[in-house]
Amino acid sequence: MVEVLNITDKMHDEFVASHTAGDLLQLTSWAGSKELTGWYSRRIAVGRNGKVEGAAMLLFKKVPKTFFTMCYASRGFVCDYNDREVVNALLEEAKKIAADEKSYTIKIDPDIPASGNEETIEYLKSIGFKHHGLTDGMSKDVIQPRTTMVTDVSVDDKALLQSFERNNRTKVRNSLRAGTVVYKAGREELPEFVKLMKETGERDGFLTRDITYFESLYDNLNPAGHMELFMVKLMPKEAVESLEQDTEKVNRDIRKAEKIKDDRKKQNQLDNLNNRMSKLEAQLGTMKEIKRSHPDGVLLSGALYAQSGHKSYYLYGASSNDYREFLPNHHMQWHMMQYAREHGAESYDFGGVSVEPDKEDEHFGLWQFKKVWGTEVSDKIGEFDYVTNRPLYTMAEVMFPLFQKSKMKLNKIVKRK
Repeated sequence: MVEVLNITDKMHDEFVASHTAGDLLQLTSWAGSKELTGWYSRRIAVGRNGKVEGAAMLLFKKVPKTFFTMCYASRGFVCDYNDREVVNALLEEAKKIAADEKSYTIKIDPDIPASGNEETIEYLKSIGFKHHGLTDGMSKDVIQPRTTMVTDVSVDDKALLQSFERNNRTKVRNSLRAGTVVYKAGREELPEFVKLMKETGERDGFLTRDITYFESLYDNLNPAGHMELFMVKLMPKEAVESLEQDTEKVNRDIRKAEKIKDDRKKQNQLDNLNNRMSKLEAQLGTMKEIKRSHPDGVLLSGALYAQSGHKSYYLYGASSNDYREFLPNHHMQWHMMQYAREHGAESYDFGGVSVEPDKEDEHFGLWQFKKVWGTEVSDKIGEFDYVTNRPLYTMAEVMFPLFQKSKMKLNKIVKRK
């Protein structure tokens, strides 16, 4: 018989981290990080004979100017969805707490694949959940992306590199000898990361968050071992040595090319090599100047890495507009994938995407970036609502979003005029 269990935060996190349907967003430390933005949380757990078989971190947020809340189990419930008794028990307990907190709905978006779980979708609908459908990965109609891109990092370096697209493999190899170093940074370097984030946002056209948001993430997740800040620094001394080695190699190739008997083939090779040499000489001159002005190096990029059990996540990345030819982000991604594997992760999640969007789509660039890293699409079952207050649900989930869309369309029309 399934019963409600009273467990500690530690027991909850251990269960989430070890479960195949567990996710970073179900950890107690993640819930703690959300308090900054007005969320609060309550936990539930169920099981048999004292053993935990299902759990959920329920997040609550007040509906402005009302006494009501929204209840959201982000990437929950965590359980085996074939065990109907456990699912039902979690729902019943969630309903009691949601009533306590005056929630108009209970939202879930489990981290389980859509393929093979068609019966689960129908079952959840049969017990009262409203399915938002198999939405586009970057749809604004749901809270979390339904589709993300995930790389298998359980393999060795050779197999991991081979899984990347060919051009990306070349870039990764070049990045490793470009004179950059990736290191684990402390909290004191978050301001530098936020500066890079602001620079990235201005370059790529998106709004960035205040430093307090990143401090909250770090302060809650890092002490529990669920988050690290990585930074990439260009080391001019090493970069000069690398460029000098490249220059010597091109010189050797030029001497070989001069011995080619076929004049046309020789000239083509010499043209390519001389162009390469010109670029190297320009880079070498620039790097020698940087060596004089910044002997301790220049920060080029940073990223927030997260992990829960066998799953790791690339949460946020930022980079400078300068020295992009040194491919700091490629070095960073490679390093974090290796770090993930060394710390027990089997998967590395790049986050949400629209799958194979048109070139004109605003999310096409994101798809292009994420698909070259040996990734596979993680296609989840999507978002569900268990509605507890129909009038308020209609207002909050249907009427207000329609009003916002109409307002945006009107603004676009006005701007065109």
